[in-house]
Amino acid sequence: MSSANSVNSGISGETNPLCQVSLDQLRLRTSEKWHVYPPDVLPLFVAEMDVLPAEPVARAITDAVTRGDTGYPAGTAYAEALAGFARERWGWDGVVVERTAMMPDVMRGIVEILDVISSPADAVVVNCPVYPPFYHFVEHTGRRIEEAPLGEDGRLDLAALEEAFERAARHGSRPVHLLCSPHNPTGTVHTADELTALAALAARHGVRVVSDEIHAPLVLPGAVFVPYLSVPGAENGMALMSASKAWNLAGLKAAVALAGPAAADDLARIPAWVQEGPSHLGVIAHTAALREGTPWLDGLLDGLAANRDLLAGLLADHLPGVRYRPGEGTYLAWLDCRNLGLGDDPAAVFLEHGKVALNSGPSFGTGGAGHARLNLAASPELLTEAVRRMAAATLSRGASRTVRP
Repeated sequence: MSSANSVNSGISGETNPLCQVSLDQLRLRTSEKWHVYPPDVLPLFVAEMDVLPAEPVARAITDAVTRGDTGYPAGTAYAEALAGFARERWGWDGVVVERTAMMPDVMRGIVEILDVISSPADAVVVNCPVYPPFYHFVEHTGRRIEEAPLGEDGRLDLAALEEAFERAARHGSRPVHLLCSPHNPTGTVHTADELTALAALAARHGVRVVSDEIHAPLVLPGAVFVPYLSVPGAENGMALMSASKAWNLAGLKAAVALAGPAAADDLARIPAWVQEGPSHLGVIAHTAALREGTPWLDGLLDGLAANRDLLAGLLADHLPGVRYRPGEGTYLAWLDCRNLGLGDDPAAVFLEHGKVALNSGPSFGTGGAGHARLNLAASPELLTEAVRRMAAATLSRGASRTVRP
């Protein structure tokens, strides 16, 4: 595995960003994905992609450093670029620059929004299984988490949400629903009807909705992203967006908070010094991605769609006991490994016996036991080798009925 290629992808390596970096080159990286585990482990866990930066992004960063433009962030260029991207990509004119604010990153933005629309006595509803930092950050603020599990189909369950909203209302007068859209880890892309029903339900129960839409640009062919603030009834909602996931810019932190028309005053109460927290180079990079990085993104989405199909085929061939519902968005795959007999944390088995690092299912809350999250944003070659190793690890544990070598 000394080089990346487009095995079974059907996508040209020239246009697929996932096929342009060799494994040897990836091993030189010092970020979390390629630094935490020893070289014999294939890392398919944390949300980093095995890609080179889009050319406009790399150029913008290089130009900024060359001219010494490395100070504090200022202005509205990021929000303006996001408004243009939203208009062209989603046909949505709802990014009103005057109702936006720069944030250090999405999770920090969520905490700041929680501080202005609720108190530590209030509860926060999440749809589990869900991105683990939702639990970590919210609980660190002293707020109570109320879980509203997704349905068996991986979609929003309005009955479970209503029960959670009722429980949340008993703990404080200003409950919040922290929505993940598209959903991490399942890759579910919520529909306009689902979001409209959610907005109506939240209004009936006095719940404010804050939507984490960091994966919004990563909706694969066949699905359509719907911004929460675009649906009827979401006027007092808030959302956070960022170019960090879609263009692999997690190390260049920046995000944008958006307010519905009835939430503008709440957004204005976030302290000005918080808005000075993003990386200036991050703002420059994200702005360039949104303005000029769409062709690169389109190539990435084609590659991710091919990897999604490749993974489904690999699992059917080598690990038929794994239940996998291909996601409509993100570059994450949620694997139901309960039939393999590997216990509550199959990722631990894959790591110990197969040298493949996935995210542990139980960390995603209720519904995560027996599951693992896999990062699809790798070369087809690496993905193929990872599934082969996972099958071998499962065989080593005696689960031969659900494994094909």
